[in-house]
Amino acid sequence: MRRALRILGWGLLTLVLLTLSGWLLADRLTPPATGQPSHALPVQAAQTELDRELAPLLATQPGKTGAILVPGGLDAFAARAISARRAGRSLDLQYYIWHDDLTGRLLGREAWQAAERGVRVRMLLDDMNAEGLDPGLLALDAHPNLEIRLYNPFRNRGGMKRVYELVQRVVSVNHRMHNKAWIADGRMAVVGGRNIGVEYFDAGEDTNFRDLDLVLFGPAVAQASSVFDAYWNSTAAVPIAALSRKDPKQLQALMAQVEAEAASPAAQRYLQRVEASKQVRAYFAGSLQPRWSEGVRVVADPPLKWQSDDRSGWMVEQLTAKLRGAQRKALLISPYFVPGEFGTDGLGALATRGVHVGVITNSLAANDVPAVHSGYARYREPLLAAGVRLYEIRAQGRPETAGIFGSSGASLHTKAFVVDDARGFVGSFNLDPRSADLNTEMGVLFDDPVIASELRDEYLRLASPALSYWVYRRPDGALRWLDRAAQPPLLLDHEPDTSRMQRATATVAGWLPIESQL
Repeated sequence: MRRALRILGWGLLTLVLLTLSGWLLADRLTPPATGQPSHALPVQAAQTELDRELAPLLATQPGKTGAILVPGGLDAFAARAISARRAGRSLDLQYYIWHDDLTGRLLGREAWQAAERGVRVRMLLDDMNAEGLDPGLLALDAHPNLEIRLYNPFRNRGGMKRVYELVQRVVSVNHRMHNKAWIADGRMAVVGGRNIGVEYFDAGEDTNFRDLDLVLFGPAVAQASSVFDAYWNSTAAVPIAALSRKDPKQLQALMAQVEAEAASPAAQRYLQRVEASKQVRAYFAGSLQPRWSEGVRVVADPPLKWQSDDRSGWMVEQLTAKLRGAQRKALLISPYFVPGEFGTDGLGALATRGVHVGVITNSLAANDVPAVHSGYARYREPLLAAGVRLYEIRAQGRPETAGIFGSSGASLHTKAFVVDDARGFVGSFNLDPRSADLNTEMGVLFDDPVIASELRDEYLRLASPALSYWVYRRPDGALRWLDRAAQPPLLLDHEPDTSRMQRATATVAGWLPIESQL
């Protein structure tokens, strides 16, 4: 026993010293930004295919941004792939996750082929999810027209050394870049909630996220480019070439594999599904009609927001102000919904003064991070008591595989809200502490009744009996879930579609002091 206590004591002391050294030496431990500054290339009247396609259209709508809401995964993939193929000047790509899977490699190939045509390609990826991806990323970065930078990267690229660094730099590495943007030629941008991976583009075998993007043309694209430049030139963005070595033989082999996969039956079947999409056919037929509006703008957190106490430019302040101004209706969609006491009081206050407040989030069975569900669950009763309406998305895929920090059963990934059927938001911001205080976020604020109407329709679709349970509170305070799709409707007295183990896991997670990290 004495020996075990001694070992435990030394282990705790080592952990404390590692954490303390990381806190004291954070700036010295963080890899330095060594990349040369660069900025968005100016648009031209007719230099590229996108210029020639969009410049005449934009001339008929001076000062207005064209916007198309994209809820479908196939259409979201097509928007990125088609714009990459038509780009002739630049591609600026910014993502929290870029999976090494079928769609990730197909879109990586599109970026590579654009670089081959002389397009300048800049890719900025968050490094937390880039472990093990260095060979593929270096293969792309080897091209003279393509540069990859990693946001807030690890010095150590894998294995136990990376874990050691994670412990030592636990404070500084906790701040991640959650932004998502795809910008082509400074003419067209895709901004929203999707990362790059099969589950975001309706290509997953087990399950696919329900998500939302906005495709933009016009002045808001320049705003997205300014956001990208601010992050690209920040001290948090480090060239991958400064972190890992290139192996020319391995790089050639990897690119050969990507080319072979693009010609494979699986890839061709997926691309045929994309080509058959209604929106894709409408685009090539010239019948796709954007909504033109002066009330669309791209907003984002500062690249190093945690280094400043001035929260005035933070996303959370802007979004809170929009919601607080609701007069009749506030409809929210958030897959990871942890409102905290501040958010619970705010939404409750809206409902108390007669505003219809509705929230759609994942059920426990559908949530890919059950620990987040435990953070949400403690606020259900006070929200319902105040008059807020709650809907929980039904599980998709195989949610029984859930652990405390993840599963394959996630379904909802949309992050959006609409206020008074007139204005709202679509982007990367979850209504949780991590988006508010730790991660950087990005999205589109709009003040336009047509876009608001389309987003309201998406809310109503998600809240429909086929896709969600209605959660309510009995007079005695007990929670119930109504399955409105069953005939007759079925009343449930516990979390739907879950096992006792899942419910117990979520309960235990709720005991942990981790809400600020959710």
